[in-house]
Amino acid sequence: MITRTTTTTTRLGVLLAVAAFALTGCATSSDSAAESTTASDAVTISDAWAKAADSGMSAAFGELANDSGDDVTVVSATTEASSTVELHETVEDGSGQMTMRKIDGGFVIPAGGSLSLEPGGNHLMLMGLTSPLMAGDDITITLTFSDDSTFAFTAPVKDYSGANENYEGGDSGMEMDQ
Repeated sequence: MITRTTTTTTRLGVLLAVAAFALTGCATSSDSAAESTTASDAVTISDAWAKAADSGMSAAFGELANDSGDDVTVVSATTEASSTVELHETVEDGSGQMTMRKIDGGFVIPAGGSLSLEPGGNHLMLMGLTSPLMAGDDITITLTFSDDSTFAFTAPVKDYSGANENYEGGDSGMEMDQ
């Protein structure tokens, strides 16, 4: 003969076991979601654009934002519009001239912050244009981050005549179309 206490205790035990299993499942799935967040999930770009050019080199700009709690590093970029894309900074050389050069270590977008890519500052240098970049066209650029995730965005091409810096890697044989 089964008593009422045994049945109630058994039912309570089963309910507690099911509840514990459900809570464990929730914790595991949220831990997995946190681990699967990539740099590409955290980064957005606004005001993206590229400089019109007939040949040689051009550049792309915009405001990169990072909504994660960790710094994000852009290590490279590609586009079908050019054979090579370099991450560039603009610095003053020893003679007081502004010079563009490849940046070591990539662009760091601070946690919860942003990084401006702008003429006369940090920018994406498009080298060896595959065809003219005409005002009104759009190009697609793909950024690669230090965690190997990628982020593609579209940049409209615009006429721009400012920021006429020298290129420190001038031995490339490519002219910056001003």
